[in-house]
Amino acid sequence: MGTTRVCSEVSGSSKSLGSPLTVSTSLTETVNGFHEFKISGYSLAKGVGVGKYVTSDTFMVGGYSWSIYFYPDGKSPEDNSAYVSLFIALASEGADVRALFELTLVDQSGNGKHKVHSHFGRELESGPYTLKYRGSMWGYKRFFRRSSLESSDYLKDNSLLVRCRVGVVKSRTEGPRNYNIPVPVSNLGQQLGNLLESGKGCDVTFEVDGETFAAHKLVLATRSPVFRAQLFGPLRDRNTERIVIEDMESPIFKVLPLLLFLGLHVFWIYYSRMYHPGSSPGALLLFSSLLTRDKVLLHFIYWDELPDMQELMGGVDSQSASTLVAQHLLAAADRYALERLKAICESKLCEGIATKTVATTLALAEQHHCFQLKGVCLKFVALPENLKAVMQTDGFDYLKKSCPSLLTELLEYVARLGEHSVVASGHRKEMFADGCDANGRRVKQRLH
Repeated sequence: MGTTRVCSEVSGSSKSLGSPLTVSTSLTETVNGFHEFKISGYSLAKGVGVGKYVTSDTFMVGGYSWSIYFYPDGKSPEDNSAYVSLFIALASEGADVRALFELTLVDQSGNGKHKVHSHFGRELESGPYTLKYRGSMWGYKRFFRRSSLESSDYLKDNSLLVRCRVGVVKSRTEGPRNYNIPVPVSNLGQQLGNLLESGKGCDVTFEVDGETFAAHKLVLATRSPVFRAQLFGPLRDRNTERIVIEDMESPIFKVLPLLLFLGLHVFWIYYSRMYHPGSSPGALLLFSSLLTRDKVLLHFIYWDELPDMQELMGGVDSQSASTLVAQHLLAAADRYALERLKAICESKLCEGIATKTVATTLALAEQHHCFQLKGVCLKFVALPENLKAVMQTDGFDYLKKSCPSLLTELLEYVARLGEHSVVASGHRKEMFADGCDANGRRVKQRLH
């Protein structure tokens, strides 16, 4: 493979004139193909005469037809039928076709001791072989002594198996592309979002606390296997055109009006359990108001993206509020098997990890099988500079009650981190029960 650089210059200082440099690349490579040729009834083919052959079917490689020729009595009269001959031939019209070849006589005993003649994998002094015209051949007149062949493992059940590899050499030159036809980005989400906003074709309505929300069954079923089962499955609701959600607070439904259906009560449980008094009341009001302004889940199902979080929160730049939204959306995404939304929420929670919210996020990660997010949270909490502050949050109290098994895992993380710190420092002080080291000096004990 070679590279050619072409540049144009005018007399004088080309640098000062800023003459352009153009670049092109010559690419030379092989187009490879394979063919397997089984020669059955070998003993019957013997005696056909010197120069007579049996041939494979033609096969295509690199735009040319090829065929394998096997000479049971050899190709040359001077060998007196002492050898079998094997060749690969160009079977289509062509001139100066350059190619690499490989002929393999397969060891049929299973020992893998094949007889191979190959151009591949080695340097060729004169380059690839050139076939000048149709019928041009490459191969061996004395491919195998016939007496040895007939007593070898290459002959099995009176048959031989030949594998052929052909690599046709092709060259092309690539230069800068001064032309292109732009392809517009997909606007499927835009089109579905517009469909939702227009209300056209809606065939299912959800009623919550006197308010209604319209949607399209097929869109919901396509995006969520949970919706698909509820709307079209054998256990679907009897009335799939109008579904009434009872015992639900309207503000909660408006928050994620498309938590809709079966999962709204789940959202309310998460909301009431995960909110802790340590958060500012203003944050609760902010969350309640922002949730009444956008149908977040329904928006994602149709648009395949979340609405702008700044716009969603009325321009308030609050990492805590953003984290709270992501936590609730994570629960909803898992409930309705929206894997992409779930991954987005995990990513946002990972980016916004903080001492005030990490315990709640860790509990969510455990409950909804978010293993990567769980690992990030455990690692964050186990850091000495974070552990004490996290343990003082109400979220940690919730974590202890809802996921007690996580405490064991957390202790293991803390222990491993402590061991790593000791090893990294290169020494460990031997501690006694009275708080002294081996030299009798008082040592402040630390929790590892």
